[in-house]
Amino acid sequence: MFFSIDANNGVAIYDQIVRQVKFAIAEGSLRPGQLLPSVRSLSVELALNSNTIARAYQQLQSDGVLELLRGRGVAVCQGATKVCKEARRTLIADRLRSVLTEALHGGLESNEIEELVRKQLKQLSGTVNTVSSSLESQPIP
Repeated sequence: MFFSIDANNGVAIYDQIVRQVKFAIAEGSLRPGQLLPSVRSLSVELALNSNTIARAYQQLQSDGVLELLRGRGVAVCQGATKVCKEARRTLIADRLRSVLTEALHGGLESNEIEELVRKQLKQLSGTVNTVSSSLESQPIP
């Protein structure tokens, strides 16, 4: 599994893992029943403390996204796709609301903001890797 961790972006590392797992499930890169790497192997792969990975997995379990399968590991729950799609939509809506509020407080008019959004979307179109495209570029072990 591919994770992109940025220790300097202001989001806790465990929360970055939680978000990325939820986004991967929402877009179908991770499917119900699919096993995730063990805490130990993922901590080695990402060069992170195993407690950070364990905390992310515990959060995902309490959110109803992952389940512990005795003797097998941690897997994506049935029904997690719907939960993750809603979580993704809520997170993005909240972040957009924050940026839009800042723009409006900064004195920009609605039409200026819409133009900025259109320009940015046009510039980003086809240049941003999704979770699944990042997974496709990874060599198969």
